[in-house]
Order: sequence, then C-alpha cells, then structure tokens
Amino acid sequence: MVVKPNLSITVTGAFILVFSGTLLSLPRGAPLTALANSVSLLVLCLASAVMFANGIASRGQTRLFWNLLGSGCALWAINQGLWTYYEVLLRRELPDPFVGDVILFVHVVPFMAAVALRPHRPQEEQKLYFATLNFIMLLIWWVFLYAFIVFPDEYVMLNVNVYSTNYDILYLVENMVWVVALAALALSTKGEWKRIYRSLFIAGGLYTLSSETMNAAIARNKYYTGSWYDILFVSSVCALILVGLNARNVQLQYEPPSGRASRWMALAPRLAMLAILSLPMMGFWALFLDHGPEKLRYFRLMVTLTAMLVLGACVFLRQYLLDRQLMNLLESSHQSLENLQRLQSQLVQKEKLAALGQLVAGAAHEINNPLTAILGYSELLADHQTLSSEQSAMAQKIGMQARRTRDLVSGLLSFAQQSPSDKSPVEMGSLLQRALNMEALNLGSRKVRVLTSIEHDLPAISGNANQLLQCCLQIIDNAADALDEVGGGELRVSSRREGREVVVEFADSGPGILEPKKVFDPFYTTKSIGKGTGLGLSATYGVVQDHHGQITCHNKAAGGAIFVMRFPMVMSEAESMPAAAAKAL
Repeated sequence: MVVKPNLSITVTGAFILVFSGTLLSLPRGAPLTALANSVSLLVLCLASAVMFANGIASRGQTRLFWNLLGSGCALWAINQGLWTYYEVLLRRELPDPFVGDVILFVHVVPFMAAVALRPHRPQEEQKLYFATLNFIMLLIWWVFLYAFIVFPDEYVMLNVNVYSTNYDILYLVENMVWVVALAALALSTKGEWKRIYRSLFIAGGLYTLSSETMNAAIARNKYYTGSWYDILFVSSVCALILVGLNARNVQLQYEPPSGRASRWMALAPRLAMLAILSLPMMGFWALFLDHGPEKLRYFRLMVTLTAMLVLGACVFLRQYLLDRQLMNLLESSHQSLENLQRLQSQLVQKEKLAALGQLVAGAAHEINNPLTAILGYSELLADHQTLSSEQSAMAQKIGMQARRTRDLVSGLLSFAQQSPSDKSPVEMGSLLQRALNMEALNLGSRKVRVLTSIEHDLPAISGNANQLLQCCLQIIDNAADALDEVGGGELRVSSRREGREVVVEFADSGPGILEPKKVFDPFYTTKSIGKGTGLGLSATYGVVQDHHGQITCHNKAAGGAIFVMRFPMVMSEAESMPAAAAKAL
C-alpha cells in the first residue's frame, strides 16, 4: 500500500488537532484518562505495525533496520499497555516502582541498534552476525547501566527519590545518544536516507523533549494523564509513523562507500573496548568509593562481575568471528595470487609460442611450395614408361621422402596452430597404455622400471589422438633420458578422474629439473648439450593448450620430476542438460 506524503501529513495534522482539542476541552477525570491512554496505545501499536510492514517489504540490512525500529515501538507499546491496564481497567494509580519503567528504558536500545546498523551502507561491508552481536552487546551494556544505577534503589532497597532521579537522568542520556547519532547520520548521508534520518531525528528530538518535560512534571506532582504533555508525546509518535509511511513511497539505495566507512567500522570495537574497560572502574567505585548500604554495594559489585563475564564472552566471540573471517580472506587472497601467477605464466608461455609459431609457420609455408613441386615431379617420373626399374624405384623413394617431409611440415604447422586439428572423443587410459607399450623396449634398455595406476572406464576427452600420443611419448622419453643419466630408476604413470577433469601424471625418480618454470619455454632443454632441441616440451605445451587443458611441472621433495596434464572431460547429454537449461534461464 502506497500512501501519498501530502495526504499522510494532512491526516496526521488533523488527527493531532482533534486530539488536542478534545484533551483540552475535557475535565480531569476517568473519561480523559481513558481517552489519553487509549490514543497513546493506539498510535504506538500503529507505529509498530508500520515499521514491521516496512521490514517485510525490505531486504537485507534495511529489513533489519525497520524490524529493530518496530521492536522498539512494540516494547514502547507494551509499557503503554501496562500503564493503560492500571489506570483504565483497574482505575488505580501506577505502583512505585513500576515494572513498565524497565521496559520503557530498554525500548530505546533497538532504536540505537538500528542507527548503529547504518543500513545505507552496502550490505557486503558488514555481516549479519556482526550486526546481531553489536545489538546484543549494546543491549547488555544499557541493561547493566540500569541494573547498576537505577535497579538497586528501585528493587533492592526502595528509595523513590533517588531511583526516580537516577532513572530520569539515565533515560535522558539514552535518548540523547540516539538523537545525536541520528543527527550525525543526517549530516553525513545523502538522498532518501538523509530524509529518513532527518525525519527520525525530528521525531526523536520531539519525544526526548516530551519525555523530559513529562518526567519533570511527574517529579513536581504536576502531571496527570490527559494533560498537555500527552499532546507532545502523541505528536512525537505520529512523527515516527510518518517516517515509516513516507519511506514506503521511495526506493532506498545503498550509498557508495567512502573514507568515512572505515572509521565507522572501527568505532564499534572501540566502543566495546571502552565498555569493557569501564566495568572494572565501576566495580572499583562500588567496592571502595560507594558509601551506601553494604547490601547495595554488594549487589552493584555482583552486577559488575556478571556484566564483565557476559561482555567478555561477547568480545571473545566477536574476535573469533573476525579471526575466522580474516583466515577466509587470507585463503581467498592466496588462491587469487596463485591463479594470477598461473595466468601470468600461461600468458608469457603463449606469447613465446606465438612468436615461435609465426617463425615456424613462415618457414613451413616457404618449404611447402617447392616440396609440392618435388612431389609432383617425382610422381610423374615414377609413372614414366621410358624409365628403368632402378630409375622408377628411385623416383618412388624421392616421392616417399617428399611425402614424409610434407608430414613434418604439417606437424610444424599444427605446432604453430596455423592448421586446425580434427578432434574426437579419446579415452586417455588406453592411449596412455599404448604409449607405454611403444616405449617398453626403450625403457627396458635404460633400466627404467614402470609402475602404472590407470583407472578403468575413464571418461573420454575431446582431442586429437595422434597429437596426445606424441605428447605422452615426449614426456616418457624425457623421463627416460633423465633416468638414464643416473643409471636407471622408477617411472610412475597414473591417470584418474578429478571432478570434471581427467588427470594424467608422470613421476620419475631422476635428478629433477633445474628450472621447472622454464621447462616449456622454446629452445629450453633438460638434456645435456647436443641431445635436445628444446622444442619437444614446448610443442607438448601447445598441444595441451589447444585441447583446453593444462600441463604443469614441478620437482618432488624426495627427488625427481612430476609432469601433470589435465583435460576437461566430454560431458554426456544428461550431464550437459542442467548447464544448458541454466544458461537458457
């Protein structure tokens, strides 16, 4: 329901005028008391309903803000309900002490918690459990002040004059804290939130004025229910209702973070620290400086010790939550740094391969032109009728070598990624076993013992079987050369599924690699001088990247090197359906 601001202001003003005229025209008596109490209870219940309705219509911290205001109004209404029960239904004077005084004192705490929540800030800056913990600590602190200052003279040893004076002063301080906080927010915010804080400041200031004048009149025995003080009180509650009604007509947006946000965030733990530090001082005063009855001193000391225990537990819990959040942030930043370093390494490697690829592609294209002519002429010579058998055989050998050279050029072009490779589903387990069978004789002659751990029924990956086989052969051959330098050793080959990836590992017990980060650089070789070209592992890296995979290399702590290849598995139709449906949504 949307209420027009002008209409709500007009209706509220008319209501206050009618209420004021009625109160001023009626004589003092039961009808006036019943009218004043009923109207006060009605507007407080309406204020609670409006605030809770705004909370239901909002989200996140804004919802908690309105619900806290609604809770404060509800406690306020409970106090007024007890007041009405005594004066209207029982037709008795309020007892002294009055249990509703405690509820009235506590009802301002949710108001202060709503202001301390600062709902105009982005929600990410503050977790909900921190806001809840701040509210609990704020509530405990003010309850402690009430129990320390007011409660002993109210319930432990009744002293009406002392407890009434202390109550009025403490209640005034409580309201002033809330009003000053609203003023600070009204000055530091902009837009709709500024209007809300400013309106709450006006309503809070009006109520503080009415409460102070009412308490002063009670202290002079000048107050009675239905006097002009109630007009000021009802006006302040109506102003609070207008804040909630007008807020339903606007779209509240978070304000961009500013430099003041960090200072606000540091304010809460500092206030908690001051609250904790003030407790021993108040306990010291109760024990050594308080000259009142021993019973009151003992009670205040027990209240202080209890508050120290409870607030200390809250501070410990807050610190624990902060430490856990800090550890999560550190872990997240560590992972982000690793991902950034990995991405940087991949970008550098791709740039190197791209430069080398351009060089290889240019040379391959230049070789292809005369090679095509050689292959064509050799085929013409082989088919010529006048050539002898030896000459025909020689022409066929020339054509065979030309075709072999063409295949090599095609491989160079594939390495340079100038020609697309055909991809189909490949089962890495069988391909890995095939590569080991092809290298079995070579590994056996070099005293390399092979241990395999290949999972059965591995999911297929999309790739070129020939290129992937060459990658496996290259890594196995590289490990065999490393083990040959130390007179043999052990090569562990494994393949497994991790999530939606197929992982292949090659781990040898050799001397390791001097610079693992450079192993995929073009022209960098792990072999002795004269044995390696430095293109094998670079080509392997390029093939893995072309298959949307990832290859890494590092040394083992116990010695040896590990090569790890990861390839995304081919999803079945059943597995790909949810992703497709989510994308469509």
